[in-house]
Amino acid sequence: MKTLNGIAASPGVAIGKVFLVDSEEVSISKRPIKESAIPKEITRLQDALTKTRAEILSIRDRISQEMGKEHGDIFNAHLMVLEDRAMIEEVMGRIKKEKLATEYIFSQVLKKYVQSFLKIDDEYLRERVSDINDVGRRMIRNLVGEKRVSLDNLKEKVILVAYDLSPSDTAVMHRKNVIGFATDIGGRTSHTAIMAKSLEIPAVVGLESATHQIHNGDIAIVDGIQGVVIINPTPTEINKYKQEQLRFSEFNKGLKKFKDLPCVTTDGKRIELAANIEIPEETASVLSHGADGIGLYRSEFLYMNRPGLPNEEEQYQAYKKVVMEMAPKPVIVRTFDLGGDKFLSHLEMPHEMNPFLGWRAIRFCLATPEIFKVQLRAILRASAHGKIRIMYPMISGVSELRAANKLLEQAKEELKARKISYDAKIEVGAMIEIPSAALTSDILAPEVNFFSIGTNDLIQYAIAVDRINERIAYLYEPTHPAVLRLLKMIVDTGHQHKIWVGICGEMSGDPILTPVLLGLGLDEISTSPVMIPEIKKIIRSLSFEEAKKITEYVLTLKTGVEVVNFLKLKYQQIVRSTQTKK
Repeated sequence: MKTLNGIAASPGVAIGKVFLVDSEEVSISKRPIKESAIPKEITRLQDALTKTRAEILSIRDRISQEMGKEHGDIFNAHLMVLEDRAMIEEVMGRIKKEKLATEYIFSQVLKKYVQSFLKIDDEYLRERVSDINDVGRRMIRNLVGEKRVSLDNLKEKVILVAYDLSPSDTAVMHRKNVIGFATDIGGRTSHTAIMAKSLEIPAVVGLESATHQIHNGDIAIVDGIQGVVIINPTPTEINKYKQEQLRFSEFNKGLKKFKDLPCVTTDGKRIELAANIEIPEETASVLSHGADGIGLYRSEFLYMNRPGLPNEEEQYQAYKKVVMEMAPKPVIVRTFDLGGDKFLSHLEMPHEMNPFLGWRAIRFCLATPEIFKVQLRAILRASAHGKIRIMYPMISGVSELRAANKLLEQAKEELKARKISYDAKIEVGAMIEIPSAALTSDILAPEVNFFSIGTNDLIQYAIAVDRINERIAYLYEPTHPAVLRLLKMIVDTGHQHKIWVGICGEMSGDPILTPVLLGLGLDEISTSPVMIPEIKKIIRSLSFEEAKKITEYVLTLKTGVEVVNFLKLKYQQIVRSTQTKK
């Protein structure tokens, strides 16, 4: 028996036989061609592009029908790789200049693109490398005429083990026969992880060497809750995890009853439990999981993976769709967080040494007011159709906040001149994710209607730890006393100035931390839609007074580890008490 530790990507437990996915690349030789063969090579390139595009379109349509349009749209990124004229023209130019076979030139150009993405200091964008590699493998196999074993014809229930599973790999898997998977690479925000959660397939990623330590036919346990894979477990371990499977299944069944119940403590304190989204199509999931609204709409995804900026009408239609589907529930649109690490090539944004501290978010918006006002006008127009709020990201001080509000007033005047209606009393908030904003929250509060705490950046800035640097990942502690004190300061200051305070970072989706967030007095918690029922269950199992006592005690502890250990015990007590009440 051997245990491997990785990243829990999709919860659940799978026990079964291993199917090791052949991840070896197609062998490509540096084959020279004659001048007269160049037209034929160009034709081969175009034929392969056409065939690969047809394959991806077929997968996209199938996934859209089976899982919903938002999941099918994942493959639009694949199509954009194939439609990248700069890349295709570079391949054709090098074929003509170097007189080498198409597959070799294509592979070399693709490697250059992959290396460019790997240098980007952003986890989400770096994980898009899997999209590029997936398209590249398909293209090269089509160029050389080699076929890969398809995963949609598996004859028995298996656990897939691979160096990586592309989105198209996971898309064609028959749910009934793939009971779990494990990969050497990947992260929680990869498309593979997203699709695994949607399919409710237990998954562990980032195992580093699973493909070297696991063989075809091995029996394995995939624990997608703890991020563990056990190879050839003992009968005792198998029985233990079978019990864990039953507990997980019963736990999920029990959560369903919380979907339509109010998010209120045992002593009557109401908390707004909202959802985070990236694209309009996610509203169906938000509603099906019982959210009170949308606490974070990451609007920058309207701007990415496209040749140009979205115009006002396009943005208006996107926001209007979300607002109308959620009505009368509220929707908070975060103005776009672009710049620095989330660059748009057509804006010719400069490369920066420290992108997380660079020209991004509200800094970029204020430097490009005409681009920013297009978005503000679109949001204002959508406010005529339902409850919508505006939130500015990465505010560091009151000057930025006032400058943003000045542009908002200009956008209102421009709509008035066009005789277009909007909500004149639209609420405006600041995202508190920089220590300077937390420390001056008393100055910021009178300028806004609400605060929303973005813990992902606040933690890394407060502790000075790069959360995507694996060497120091252990230092990224949401429970660090400094972080908890900052949270308390922000909430207390907001309430002193009579504004409500929410939270929308990854901390909000951790049930173990829910009692502390509740005890801090947060008015709103916004998290991934799938986590809402469990978070709601925890809140409904506690009194506000009990949560405050838990928080008061946690704030006396000296290390993040002490906090985690204490909260784990509390979580177990809460779970046991709810089971006893049944």
